Amino acid sequence: MRESRRGEARWSFWIDRGGTFTDVIATTPRGAERTLKLPSKSPAYSDAAVEAMRRLLDLAADAPFPAQRVAAIRMGTTVATNALLERTGARTLFVTTAGFADALVIGNQTRPRLFALDIVKAAPLHAGVVEADERLAADGAVVRPLDEAALARALEAAVEAGFESAAIAFLHSDLNPDHERRAEAIARAAGFPFVAVSSEVSPLPRFIPRAETTVADAYLTPRLRAHVQDLERAVAGTDLYFMTSGGGLVRASAFRGRDAVVSGPAGGVVGVARTAVAAGTAAVLGFDMGGTSTDVCRFAGTLERRDGAVVAGVRLRAPMLDVETVAAGGGSILYFDGLRARVGPASAGADPGPAAYGRGGPATVTDANLVLGRLDPAFFAPMFGPNGDALLDLPAARRRLGELAAAMGLPSAQAAAEGFLAVAVEQTAGAIRRISTERGFDPRAHALVAFGGAAGQLACQVAEALGIDDILCPRRASLLSAWGIGQARMRASRQAGLERALDAAGLAAAKAVAETLTARTRADLGDQGAAAGAVTTTLRIRYEESDAALAVKPETLAEVVAAFEAAHRRLFGFVEPGRAMILASVEVETLEAGADERAPPSPRPAPKMAPMGAGQAFVLADALTEPIDGPRLIVRGDTQIWLAANWRAAPAKDGLIRLRRTAPVASRPVATDAPDPVTLELFNRRFMGVAEAMGAALERTARSVNIKERLDFSCALFDAKGDLVANAPHMPVHLGSMGA
Repeated sequence: MRESRRGEARWSFWIDRGGTFTDVIATTPRGAERTLKLPSKSPAYSDAAVEAMRRLLDLAADAPFPAQRVAAIRMGTTVATNALLERTGARTLFVTTAGFADALVIGNQTRPRLFALDIVKAAPLHAGVVEADERLAADGAVVRPLDEAALARALEAAVEAGFESAAIAFLHSDLNPDHERRAEAIARAAGFPFVAVSSEVSPLPRFIPRAETTVADAYLTPRLRAHVQDLERAVAGTDLYFMTSGGGLVRASAFRGRDAVVSGPAGGVVGVARTAVAAGTAAVLGFDMGGTSTDVCRFAGTLERRDGAVVAGVRLRAPMLDVETVAAGGGSILYFDGLRARVGPASAGADPGPAAYGRGGPATVTDANLVLGRLDPAFFAPMFGPNGDALLDLPAARRRLGELAAAMGLPSAQAAAEGFLAVAVEQTAGAIRRISTERGFDPRAHALVAFGGAAGQLACQVAEALGIDDILCPRRASLLSAWGIGQARMRASRQAGLERALDAAGLAAAKAVAETLTARTRADLGDQGAAAGAVTTTLRIRYEESDAALAVKPETLAEVVAAFEAAHRRLFGFVEPGRAMILASVEVETLEAGADERAPPSPRPAPKMAPMGAGQAFVLADALTEPIDGPRLIVRGDTQIWLAANWRAAPAKDGLIRLRRTAPVASRPVATDAPDPVTLELFNRRFMGVAEAMGAALERTARSVNIKERLDFSCALFDAKGDLVANAPHMPVHLGSMGA
């Protein structure tokens, strides 16, 4: 990817447009780095990213954008995610095989709220349906040809009715896309501005996920492209690249809805990977705590991916980086439900914000950190209060937490703050266990990369909850997602379903498909002006009648079988030697030429300054030149790090601060007669986590649709008498009778 024209030095911008703040890192023509963080929405400007770039370029309000001074703009965005949350996508028509108009309304048998008496289903993304008179057999053979004339009349009427986008998904089109291609041509001729076809968007077996993904792509892409076009006009045609959910960059013209739903968090994963490589750490767990939520990920030499996700109640099946999210951030509201201390999922947001913002807000995680001295108000700009010109209000935070302490029978606001933070830590640790322990990886064999504005205050406690002894706090902690977007490179990926037995013939067929996909990914990069480089091929293999397809590399047949069994044993604890294996799909990813050879940026040595005094309560990060022991507060320009007791901090290259545990963690005392609200919630979450992990393993390995989709099974923990301790949200059938 070219970042300058005719070789001259220019500005570059790396931008993470989040839901609350937009983070911008700029590199100047001389190689210096400048940063800026702006609210993503403000009456003072129409677009935060454009405003930030104009400010960093020192442009007058009426000056045109100087495209000749800027090499490239790279951006991660929440536009697609927000469109799903707010249901503001394009008016979409679902075009499907006759008789299947209600397929997506019916969906599968999954019920998110299993015990709800009043079941309220989310409205579908599509606003209308056209049934095409056509039918393919289960092997892709034509049973009934497509009635093109009837379809053309129906689509012309839909355009006249105001439909903007068409999503075409026919039965078995993953095996034979001819009918879909003809329908696409008819839809374009009828006047549809955008058409998505399932054989291109998600060319894998299973009609429902293929159709759901196609509708989502048709719903999101027109809005996304309108946003992109507005940006292109605002930056006067400067080269513009976007971060995809899969961790690669694409030119603005190739950015589409299905690839945009975790665009910003994907930048954080790339930042975690680069931090781990630069620190020489083999395996890390990323911990990104922002204002509303926490994102966690894992990196151990490769960017880990998954096949899809549920975002705002919408299922998408597309390659994306593996990120788990939990509703626990700095703004998560603290409350007492009469029995247990709870954290989130509701957030105080930016307005009114936490109690300490001085605008009448509730107690939040930020207030608890402030009350316990894990944040120092003196190092915050005066941007709070009713007029936006006051410092953080510590007395207000104490009052709110004091009220909660009185309700829970605790002696002080400090005691309440400690309890609520313990709950927030357990929620975060649970999310990290889902991407480590539940997938067969021991978190104790990893370092924790703490980033985001609020991660530094809880990093030591989260590490202790997971048994981790090593924490990496990167220099660009609160801007790491933007920095990761700057380190990302162009990638093109393609998938294809196979559904062949895993034998010599099946493996040969998989390699032939991989060659076709490789040619297509190389062409995709070429269309964006990039030369193709390294190619990675992945096979997804599952046991017959199971849905748990595991990724392996294509080697010899014996090596593929061994790799699948090793992955299955690590993930589920067993293998079935006599059970047939199926080559489910093939995925190919091609990286832009030369990108895989780039080394991490040159490290900066720590500044040579005098060490701080041993008795000082805080230390400025730039003054940290020798190891210090906690408890101590380490203050950086963009965040603050709480160094807990029994932890030692030491400076490393490029501004990295490394925290290491120096003593075992003291166990929390447990009241055996009347547990306090905090202990109740901690053990509730731990026991529920065990039951849910059992359910996840059973769901992924099951053959029965009732188990895989309806969750028609039970996983629970019982005491020695058979009394129920905790059950996961599955069918509870027999659980109440276990004691008898």
